[in-house]
Amino acid sequence: MDWHSRRITTILENALQEDRATRDATSYACIDPNQRAAATVLAKQDCILSGIGCIARILDVYADLDGAVTSHYEVTTHPEIFDGVRLHKGQSVAVIRHNARVILSCERVMLNLLQRLSGIATLTRKFVDAVAGTRTYILDTRKTIPGLRVLDKYAVRCGGGQNHRLDLSDGVLIKNNHIALAGGVGPALDRAHHNRRGEQVIECEVRTLDELEQALQHDAEAILLDNMSVEDVRHAVARCAHASRHIPLEVSGGITLENVRAYAETGVNFISVGALTHSVPAVDMSLRVMPA
Repeated sequence: MDWHSRRITTILENALQEDRATRDATSYACIDPNQRAAATVLAKQDCILSGIGCIARILDVYADLDGAVTSHYEVTTHPEIFDGVRLHKGQSVAVIRHNARVILSCERVMLNLLQRLSGIATLTRKFVDAVAGTRTYILDTRKTIPGLRVLDKYAVRCGGGQNHRLDLSDGVLIKNNHIALAGGVGPALDRAHHNRRGEQVIECEVRTLDELEQALQHDAEAILLDNMSVEDVRHAVARCAHASRHIPLEVSGGITLENVRAYAETGVNFISVGALTHSVPAVDMSLRVMPA
């Protein structure tokens, strides 16, 4: 992750401005402007870490926004602490040594990002572990927090998952609403082949085995099996194994930790899980501050 990219910098600027971090009334009222502190970020539960690079970058962006912060800071971590590593309850994530007011003013933005991204990485790892030993990869979706997609999808990678489309320009995926407006699976695929730009793979969503046959007849290059039973998915895998060309198969809809392995064992290539980003619980972390 390039934490210095313009996109990430904008996200961090917006988060700090939303919290009016440079106008922290409480820290201004209570803390000596020259007070320095050492703050430890702690994991309060077992988790997969994601977002550790945001800590130093948030301090840099805060300084740019404030214009008056010049005091030196240090962010130190153990060599074995990095994004994607498994943390245990009570383990230190990082130690920040900086002006006390600045640490307190940036605390919530730091923790919000670390907790959300680590929550996504932790849930993703659970799904990845659940399909271990199969040939199936876990994918994310575009069901991300508006404005945070690049971070949400980074966290999925930290958890061992893979990214699906980053945005609407990143591939052709014909879904049920496209099919309804185009007049069916066949017409939608025919139009997509005629109008697509470049060499993007044309993937088509199907909800029944009959729609699967239509997709194959109209040269779908990848197929998304949406909200289908495990048994129907097994039939779809067997059918596509006898197709004249290789057809990557993806499953989505109603996927849980309880049923994901059953779907993976059908032999599908990918399983996409919206829950990785749209309703993930944040990991519990805290920041403990002491005078330095």
